[in-house]
Amino acid sequence: MTEEMNVQVNVYEVGDIVRGKVVKLEDKQVLVEVENSKQSGIIPISELSNLHIEKPSDAVAVGDEVTAKVKKVEEGKDGEEGLLILSKRAVDAERAWEDLERKFASGETFETVIKDIVKGGLVADVGVRGFIPASLVEPHYVEDFSDYKGKTLSVKVVELDREKNRVILSHRAVVEEEQARQQKELLSGLEPGQVLDGVVRRIADFGVFVDVGGFDGLVHISQLSHTRVAHPSEVVKEGDAVKVKVLAVDPENGRLSLSIKEALPGPWEGLSEKVKPGDVVTGTVKRLASFGAFVEVFPGVEGLVHVSQIANRRIGSPHEVLKEGDVVKAKVLDVNEADHRLSLSIRALLEEEAAAPAEDYSQYTRTSETRGFQLGEVIGEQLKKLK
Repeated sequence: MTEEMNVQVNVYEVGDIVRGKVVKLEDKQVLVEVENSKQSGIIPISELSNLHIEKPSDAVAVGDEVTAKVKKVEEGKDGEEGLLILSKRAVDAERAWEDLERKFASGETFETVIKDIVKGGLVADVGVRGFIPASLVEPHYVEDFSDYKGKTLSVKVVELDREKNRVILSHRAVVEEEQARQQKELLSGLEPGQVLDGVVRRIADFGVFVDVGGFDGLVHISQLSHTRVAHPSEVVKEGDAVKVKVLAVDPENGRLSLSIKEALPGPWEGLSEKVKPGDVVTGTVKRLASFGAFVEVFPGVEGLVHVSQIANRRIGSPHEVLKEGDVVKAKVLDVNEADHRLSLSIRALLEEEAAAPAEDYSQYTRTSETRGFQLGEVIGEQLKKLK
């Protein structure tokens, strides 16, 4: 026995939500076979998408399942059910707003396709028209956006106003959030004392910023060299590859303190091979103290001339004999490379000079026999010349 199934046939009215299948595309509209109804439906091109489209095929294809809202019911002929004027855009918008409000509240990241390039930014289809201002596309400046059309971008909703139909999206926020995550992960893996390879990215008056693999750390001007630096540009330039030592790591605040100086050989390293006790060195007086003078004999290496070793007479203060900037010669008394101590003496050289025997000039002195001359000898010479 064949059992007939009773299929409910719906008659729809304005405001109802219907489901159907696209059966034909025309120039300015789409024909829809409405599910469980004798009524047919059309979706005008203006009701297909929340974005501007040139032809129906930009939004749907034959065979697509669509959900639409009944905007109008035209009267049928000869008792037939009226034609339904439908809006896919209305249903998409309603669903989109609910979805966008949820994503905005949660800060969710999602993907969207860029549909158009307009003055001031990009347009995306997120069920409604979403706008990405130029300043929110990338963290860096973008001169030409033509390559972005058709591209899929990860975005976040940063502004939402349903009454004004305003949806502002940001790809930049997603990129910066990922960069921050990566930077925090990088910083968490660093420890003070590590030596890293880096590239100088930016120079400021107070120091330089060095990229150590995705994160810029600061090398303060005091950490650039073992010698005094007036400006960072004296030591490095942008693009230079450098080695840096990690001084301090602050993952929470995203700060990394680095030192180029600490990654370089110290100025005292190998000093005992350069000078030995008894050697004479030339240096510049850098500082004067009550107990002596500090003389720089190599870049970053200062030796102490004790007040008792400055002159070969008793002085009360180094200032009586020396001033900062004087260039002096001194004798090396002691070298202690490990403790960074170098003892010098100016007095030792002065005493050596004073003790040196006077040079014998007797060989250059005329004897009594050769002192003076005879008049006849002079006249005789002149007569010879006249002949």
